[in-house]
Amino acid sequence: MGLLALDHVNIRTAQLDAMVRFYEDVVGLKQGERPPFSVGGSWLYCGARPVVHLIEVAEGTAWSVGALEHYAFEAEGLREFVDHLQAVGTAYEVAPVPGTGVRQVHLHDPDGNHLHIDFPPSEAADEAI
Repeated sequence: MGLLALDHVNIRTAQLDAMVRFYEDVVGLKQGERPPFSVGGSWLYCGARPVVHLIEVAEGTAWSVGALEHYAFEAEGLREFVDHLQAVGTAYEVAPVPGTGVRQVHLHDPDGNHLHIDFPPSEAADEAI
């Protein structure tokens, strides 16, 4: 058996609407079909794949989970993405991956989850970013 790719990230949230808006309006995912589970939630798609699964929980609910430091997406269009983040007022940081030329754009969703979007070395020529 060999792993093929990241399938999805599952995030619990008491801010379902804000989280859906963030992943659609800021990150660029699209809300789509979700099985009729007994709990509320939303699936957000990257192309044909549901990559972010949101599970709705009540405000103040205590749960015990391991710490998720971050997750990442691969993308194209670094300049356009940074311009978009500035236009919608989302805080971010751009960091080069040493020795690779890859540029990572780090940001946080409304629940404080850290994610980064990775852009290929071919887009690193714009040092103003």
